[in-house]
Amino acid sequence: MQVLSDRILNMSTSATLAMAAKARELRGEGKDIIGLSLGEPDFKVPDFIRNAAIQAINDGYNSYTPVDGYAELKEAVIKKFKRDNNLTYTPSQIVVSTGAKQCLANVAGVILNEGDEVILPCPYWVSYSDIVKLYDGVPVEVKTSIDTDFKMTAEQLEAAITPKTKMMWFSSPCNPSGSVYSKEELQALVTVLAKHPNIYVVSDEIYEHINYGKDYTSIAEFDEMYDRTITVNGVSKAFAMTGWRIGFIGAPENIARACNKLQGQMTSGANCIAQRSVITALNEDPSCVKYMIDEFKVRRDLILELLGGIEGFKSNTPDGAFYVFPDVTHFFGKTLKGHKINNATDFSLFLLEEALVATVTGDAFGNPNCIRISYAASQEQIIEAVKRIKTAVS
Repeated sequence: MQVLSDRILNMSTSATLAMAAKARELRGEGKDIIGLSLGEPDFKVPDFIRNAAIQAINDGYNSYTPVDGYAELKEAVIKKFKRDNNLTYTPSQIVVSTGAKQCLANVAGVILNEGDEVILPCPYWVSYSDIVKLYDGVPVEVKTSIDTDFKMTAEQLEAAITPKTKMMWFSSPCNPSGSVYSKEELQALVTVLAKHPNIYVVSDEIYEHINYGKDYTSIAEFDEMYDRTITVNGVSKAFAMTGWRIGFIGAPENIARACNKLQGQMTSGANCIAQRSVITALNEDPSCVKYMIDEFKVRRDLILELLGGIEGFKSNTPDGAFYVFPDVTHFFGKTLKGHKINNATDFSLFLLEEALVATVTGDAFGNPNCIRISYAASQEQIIEAVKRIKTAVS
């Protein structure tokens, strides 16, 4: 008898976490690996947030939390949505979860039925597809390219919609491409969606503040979309709080209540100390972390300049997040240092083994022509990493 379920056997392993694990394994063997695979800021959590966590411990917070989050935290989330996104929510529309990833899983679990289709503009964040499949949905990939800055057009969206389409999921700024949809580009998508009122949208805005100069628009700001959009956000990226595991949604009340119900049977409420500290984080003006965003922009410009000196790397200029997503098809079909490069996965593994630089294959994000390189690393590490890559492919 088969012990494990078909569900888990058919699920892919997270490529970003798998590459990070492989890098740790090689480091354990004494190899000097530069990790540019994980989407994790290398800054420390700001002092005022850490002090709030210490204060929460000293104040005796140690009990189970409300399933959907402390009332004070939900009020801070409401304030954040209004201040940063011009979105008005009530407490019954907010659910706080253990990271934005749980938010996404909750939403899939309460909306999708078997066979429901979910449109995913490619490239998409590595876990979208498997979360959809976990809840018996069908991912529908819409291919984009570096020539269009990896953004889906209204015409592509219209062509992807079928009678089975239930949702569309996307991120802006996008992980892995760093693309940011402008207000005009979102308006074009909204015009299409307005003709299909039964389609819901998940807008993953976790990289919202890591945005290099473009005005930011949430798709829920459009009147036609407010009642059909689940806005997902959190503190992992902008506040460098990846391990604190706090995400949240603003959603139509019936969806938020359903997520609360599901979460109550799965994990219950998120960590009490982390929640108390996030109240402090969200009540601060986002300018308090501008120093991080300024440094990320410097690193973006640095890595683009360095990669521009390597024949075969075709890069665009991302407007947000902290990734570049170069097209590396130039190397397909070639043999480099005894390694036959058939695809992006081969190339990413080649860089790990020969250049000792950890990246992630674009296959994991629905784009087999590219690799993702995170520049959430020091300038010194970026310079050394690209030097090693250049030597390896020369």
